[in-house]
Amino acid sequence: MPQYYFAIASKKFLVDAEPIEEILRERSNHYKSINKDIDFWFTTNPQFIHLPQFEHIKKKLKNNPAAIISLDEQFIEWIKLRINFVITGKFHSSSF
Repeated sequence: MPQYYFAIASKKFLVDAEPIEEILRERSNHYKSINKDIDFWFTTNPQFIHLPQFEHIKKKLKNNPAAIISLDEQFIEWIKLRINFVITGKFHSSSF
């Protein structure tokens, strides 16, 4: 079962307050330049926060969460350093 890493915050924060579109576009272009498959996704209302171990996140982000999910832990760590006000974590899933 693959392990996924995530950075999550409110959709309003990620979309309106941070240049997330630009960050992800630059990352996509970098991956293309080195012939690497995309291993990250941006999603709104991610379902993994309904898992019992993420109840504390669900309480903090009462509505409209959004997340960047990746197979690359270092990318998510970089996102955390770049954006600051996100919650990071990881989960296993056979069908993300």
